Amino acid sequence: MLKRLYLVILAVAGFSPAALAASPVARVIFLGDSITEGYGVNKSAAYPELIAEALPAKVHHPIKVINAGVSGSTTASAVSRLKWLLKGPTQPTLLVIALGGNDGLRGLDVKAMQQHLTEAVRYAKAHGIQQVLIAGMQMPPNYGQGYLREFAAVFPAVAKAEQTALLPFLLDGVGGDPKLNQADGIHPNGAGQQRIAQTVLQAILPLLGNN
Repeated sequence: MLKRLYLVILAVAGFSPAALAASPVARVIFLGDSITEGYGVNKSAAYPELIAEALPAKVHHPIKVINAGVSGSTTASAVSRLKWLLKGPTQPTLLVIALGGNDGLRGLDVKAMQQHLTEAVRYAKAHGIQQVLIAGMQMPPNYGQGYLREFAAVFPAVAKAEQTALLPFLLDGVGGDPKLNQADGIHPNGAGQQRIAQTVLQAILPLLGNN
């Protein structure tokens, strides 16, 4: 079932494991959940797709953007999903890990979340990925200040321990703004996805180089 789901994601993104291995271009994988997938908006309006459109004017070498967002995903699925995505002799240049939001919304253990993220980073590095960017998340205030602090601290802690790049808050300028979110108050609308794309693009450009 999981393998079939990944095949659907690959087909929607316009690539297959065989094509991924054969292509000479650099590759960026966005490993995320419904926000990355583009829940509630046209798939072409999801922030990874917007970044793919913007990159040719910013980076002077070919880059393939792979949107590996799956609604409902938690950090517990990160390594198993990477094992599928990283099949093939040629590995991506950059991995953006944008997971954790569902862990927080479900009140899952932050220590387990930290362990899952750590394992994902280590797996990526062990399999040839040169750069990893961790995108941090924050929870709404109704989850209690203690949990909020512990949750938010996981992302910089993993980034520091594993020496990866860090985007402090994926939804910077978007979270909590009704004008940039859908009616559920959780998922960004089209304008919110554009704001996320701008934030993430600025974070990944130094990791990609510009020539």
